[in-house]
Amino acid sequence: MEFHLKQKNILITGGSMGLGLATARICLEREANVVICARNLEDLNAAVSSLKNEGCKNIVGLVADVTKEQDIDAVLDELESHFGPLHGVIHSAGVYGAIGPITEVDPEEWFNGIKINLFGSFLVARRSCLRLQKNGGGRLVLFSGGGAASPFPNYTSYACAKAAVVRLTETIALEMAPYKIEVNCVGPGFVITRLHQKTLEAQDKAGFDFLEKTKKEMNRGGVPAEIGGSAAAFLVSDAAAGITGKFIAAPYDSWKEFSAKRLKELKESDIFTLRRIVPKDRGMSWQ
Repeated sequence: MEFHLKQKNILITGGSMGLGLATARICLEREANVVICARNLEDLNAAVSSLKNEGCKNIVGLVADVTKEQDIDAVLDELESHFGPLHGVIHSAGVYGAIGPITEVDPEEWFNGIKINLFGSFLVARRSCLRLQKNGGGRLVLFSGGGAASPFPNYTSYACAKAAVVRLTETIALEMAPYKIEVNCVGPGFVITRLHQKTLEAQDKAGFDFLEKTKKEMNRGGVPAEIGGSAAAFLVSDAAAGITGKFIAAPYDSWKEFSAKRLKELKESDIFTLRRIVPKDRGMSWQ
């Protein structure tokens, strides 16, 4: 779909590889000024060099840990120093965390997954919203993932965090509406990243079904990262004005058709959100 990000200053976390890097490339192609951040300096430098070799000019890479407020603030400071006021943030940093049945995983490893995937999302959202409030508004996109809309056995840390990210999105979208800050969440589908190497390493702990699915998806190439990246880039553009508090599955939902003609339906219904199912929703009359 047609949209642009010209003169938009965008921060992308987890931008050194995979989904984050694909998203950065799309934003740059749409003429945004982009800062990417990641924890690993070597990967970050490689990503920036790759993008510059492709002809991208307005790209800066910075080392940051999304579980540390001071790191997030330092990156936002650098973005505004380099390009000007922040307009949008796309948060794609994440890990699988502990893999295995709940009775077998290490509790500290399990909680570390929550810290990175959920607490990191909270901190990025919090610090970004404080900045966007001062700038008169803007847009924030968080990435969800497996377990957000259905059970994900043997990946309880990841599943719980990603489901919580969706509810975080819906909640802060309401909190930030008075400040003209719009917040949405994207499920990118089965994108092949380094995360899946963790599944292969876990073997039986991952569960037979998901291990086999991972192998098959890796063999066929999975869902292109550009699909989720394009959805995220659209949602930080002016073309998405008015869309907020939504959970969008990028490979399956009709986000490319979201426009003025769909805005009323999006605003006035609970489509593309997490909701509890009661008997009457399934044609049962006993409640």
